[in-house]
Amino acid sequence: MNSLIPMRSIRSIRTSTQVQPQSTSRIMMIRPVRFAYNEQTAGSNEFMDADFAQETRKIAQEKALEEFEQMVTVLTAAGVDVTVYEDTVSPYSPDSIFPNNWVSLHQSGKVVLYPMMAPNRRVERRRDIIDDLRERYHVEEIIDLTHFEQEGKFLEATGSMVLDRRFKIAYACLSPRTDAEVLDAFARATGYEVVKFSAFDDNDVPVYHTNVLMCIGDVFAVVCLEAIKNPDEKFLVRSVLEETGKYIVEITMEQMKHFAGNMLLVRTKKDAKLLVMSTSAFQSLSDQQRNALDDYAELIHTDLSMIEGNGGGSARCMMAEIHLPLK
Repeated sequence: MNSLIPMRSIRSIRTSTQVQPQSTSRIMMIRPVRFAYNEQTAGSNEFMDADFAQETRKIAQEKALEEFEQMVTVLTAAGVDVTVYEDTVSPYSPDSIFPNNWVSLHQSGKVVLYPMMAPNRRVERRRDIIDDLRERYHVEEIIDLTHFEQEGKFLEATGSMVLDRRFKIAYACLSPRTDAEVLDAFARATGYEVVKFSAFDDNDVPVYHTNVLMCIGDVFAVVCLEAIKNPDEKFLVRSVLEETGKYIVEITMEQMKHFAGNMLLVRTKKDAKLLVMSTSAFQSLSDQQRNALDDYAELIHTDLSMIEGNGGGSARCMMAEIHLPLK
């Protein structure tokens, strides 16, 4: 599989003084009202636990809301600017707690809306939220890629892609939710270059979202290279990470199952760096891995076991970064 990105291009990007910040102190989250195990996404998401969901179906919303509020409290106390929007009871959207799958917000002022695989996730896209963000932030352009849904082609935002915003590189493992043609359309619209590859779990099932196996920080990366079975693709991903100056922290397949790849680097309003993850992810890391990451950011975590078991997503999925410029 060929990447869109030539190594000479990366070198020129790396020497540019016009790099964009990788992280932001402004985060958008959606407070759930009808969180539940989503039958429409279960077929492509091996991280969802059907047995766990069955046992907890009656209390899923109640417990997920507790976990959500605790995460908001921890982030806010740490100094992150968290904007919380209320989910709506209707239309039914059991996965609305994961807003990073339908929108990405860029420092250029561009807002990108994405095609989503599950019909009951498409209703998560809310223009009222975009309109509200316009009150505080400058929105230059809305790029709408949702027409690809009519062709059965999907790209679920920063779930499908892990963005190196500093160098405008999008890493993406192809899956039923991440289509190569839509990736190319994103690249043309935003000026990103794309590193495409395939990734599989230990049962050879395609990894549904890139952000469960990979986190890009400013000068570090967490990645499950073990999931990239093709040696040429594995070499490509490692090479691009190294060429862009990333210290690589490798995680195992077992750690990936505990959402150790599903982290996000954020900043506080005082510009301190935080690496946000779930308690499951934190506990799966070795002391050596924690010490390595702690050199780059303070590690913070909260219990998200209900959200992870029923939703198949974790801390990173719950945060949509607001990189839009302030008015």
